[in-house]
Amino acid sequence: MKDLLGCPGTVSGLLLRIGQSLFAAASVGAMVSASGFSNFTAFCYLIASMGLQVLWSFGLACLDIYSLCTKRDIKNPVLVSLFVVGDWVTAALSLAAACSSAGIAVLYSKDLNFCTGQAHLPCLRFEISIALAFVTWLFAAISSHVMFWILASL
Repeated sequence: MKDLLGCPGTVSGLLLRIGQSLFAAASVGAMVSASGFSNFTAFCYLIASMGLQVLWSFGLACLDIYSLCTKRDIKNPVLVSLFVVGDWVTAALSLAAACSSAGIAVLYSKDLNFCTGQAHLPCLRFEISIALAFVTWLFAAISSHVMFWILASL
């Protein structure tokens, strides 16, 4: 079978994993730099979800580097099954965290006007972090889709 874009053990797969890690880390960094984020459960969930995404993606990026350096094929059914489950779980968690955080951000910025009123929350930083989380989810969704097709072809 022809290698799909984002296959494990390929340069495109490595770039996809590095992109996931970088955007998830940037999302965490943007959220942590906003004062008062820990007062909101959805934002704490976003931090936890993106932290897990960083760990998962970085681990698979290291596996891709190993595969590229040793020229080994890492597409055996057991390993790909593990990748599929891990990718689907992290993608679902990332989407749930990004959506719940986006809901809170819209509530506070548009409906309650907490960004401009007395509370003056750093809503722009929250929104940047959430946008980066959605980009991370997009990369994770692509990765999980590719892994599913690889598993189906084995």
